[in-house]
Amino acid sequence: MGMYKYLKQLRKNPKYEKLMKERLNSWRKQSVIIRIEKPTKLDRAHFLGYKAKQGFVLARVRIGKGSSKREKPSGGRKPRHTGLKKITPKMNLQHIAEMRVAKKFPNLEVLNSYYVAEDGKHKWFEVILVDTNHSCIKNDPKLNWICKPAHKRRVFRGLTSAGKKSRDLKS
Repeated sequence: MGMYKYLKQLRKNPKYEKLMKERLNSWRKQSVIIRIEKPTKLDRAHFLGYKAKQGFVLARVRIGKGSSKREKPSGGRKPRHTGLKKITPKMNLQHIAEMRVAKKFPNLEVLNSYYVAEDGKHKWFEVILVDTNHSCIKNDPKLNWICKPAHKRRVFRGLTSAGKKSRDLKS
């Protein structure tokens, strides 16, 4: 077995679950979007295109679970017809998380993202960002496609994998 398969098996260990509970306690106290040095799930990050080299940035984002509540409309109507609850977003939470990170880091381009953890209130995702102006990215033949103008702000056009899934282009 390769290293990544061992890493995947490690996450099924009960000790890892205890470690994740401790991490979630500290993550709840942190800000919503935070830049991190290393990926939490190394195998998943590498599968989605992350490389441990200059020009790559990782960010962890916390996003609230559940539906939103709309403002109460004026005018008399039956309470059940006010349409206040069960209002779900049209995009999936991972795509929303990617867009929030892209707004926070406007000079970086979103490559991909992956699920990290969740509790009763929040979900955490890690977003892989690429600095398109960095020479290491421009000189890499496998990565320099993202530097072209056709790929600018791709997350807002739904061109990441989470965005495509949100638009029902992937299953």
